[in-house]
Amino acid sequence: MNSRLAASATRRLAAVAALGAAVALGTTGCTFITHQATTNEYPASDGVNVESTGGPVVVRNAFIVATADGSEGNLVAALVNESDAAATLTIDVEGEQLRVRVPAGESLSLGGADQPLLIDALDVQPGATAEMLFLSGDEDAEPVQVPVLDGTLPYYSDLVPGGFTPAPEPVESESTESSH
Repeated sequence: MNSRLAASATRRLAAVAALGAAVALGTTGCTFITHQATTNEYPASDGVNVESTGGPVVVRNAFIVATADGSEGNLVAALVNESDAAATLTIDVEGEQLRVRVPAGESLSLGGADQPLLIDALDVQPGATAEMLFLSGDEDAEPVQVPVLDGTLPYYSDLVPGGFTPAPEPVESESTESSH
């Protein structure tokens, strides 16, 4: 009888261990097949990074600050030349081409008062994206969608071409009651 009890206890112990393993696998198994969002690299600001420009210049945190109607924009970005020779970056935005020379091994910040890069015929509303192509070499480069912002946020208000004009504040009307 003791051997029967021992065999029964062993089976129960094995069943409990199997059930525990199944519960542990069921509750943690998702991490084996689910993509972890913390492994995604992304710019920590409002712009986009462009690694592939077909040459030595990479683009960091690119975005456009536009007028309220989206007719003009100011390209804000940091350009980094990772080579030991000066390079020219050609920027195609909505059919308009802009060229910027980046010294060897240096970075250049665009968009501020001392380095504005104005886009005259933008025609993209703030809140949308503009398709842009950044090209700094002989290899192919892919177009990227660059966010278009306005001057609503205080730290972008001085980057709007021609100055920022805030939207008019809504006027609250007071109801007048007539007494009879």
